Amino acid sequence: MTESPTPYELDADTMTGGMRPIRQAVIAIGSNLGERHVRLQGAVSALEDTPEVQIVAISSVYETEPVGAPDGSGKFLNAVVLIDTTLTVHTLLDRALAIEDAFGRERSGPNAPRTLDVDLIVVGDRVADDEQLTLPHPRAHERGFVLVPWLEIDAEGHIPGHGFVADLIGGVDTSGIVKREDLEILL
Repeated sequence: MTESPTPYELDADTMTGGMRPIRQAVIAIGSNLGERHVRLQGAVSALEDTPEVQIVAISSVYETEPVGAPDGSGKFLNAVVLIDTTLTVHTLLDRALAIEDAFGRERSGPNAPRTLDVDLIVVGDRVADDEQLTLPHPRAHERGFVLVPWLEIDAEGHIPGHGFVADLIGGVDTSGIVKREDLEILL
């Protein structure tokens, strides 16, 4: 008699060591220097190429005024990427920083113009506060350039400790956030 394969068997050759939960994460990307759209597209492509990351949705591209930036700073292009991942939060942060570095990000001060910004906004319901990472992102609930594109792709979006994105949007200025119909990000 032949045994039928069972879908519950684990193939030891494909195991990565430890089972980790799949978490949904929200990543905000932005650029206000040089080829802004090219850099956003590059960030999405780099995320797509990351092992243990699956892109679920990508918002439209929005053009926004810089917040708290030095005089003369150019407008940002911003988008939000929703992913599923089994990476740890610190590994995901390392990947975000590596993507920024690959696109020439220089850290010259808070809110300085940048070639690319890749921010972890939320990772599941994880709360973290250490030298390297604060989750949820400490100012995301105040930033229209994060909330508007996030709401576009996730009507149930939630920031732990702050509330639902749909409710938070009412408390921020969204007047300078313009959807760029002529720009889209492709997978």
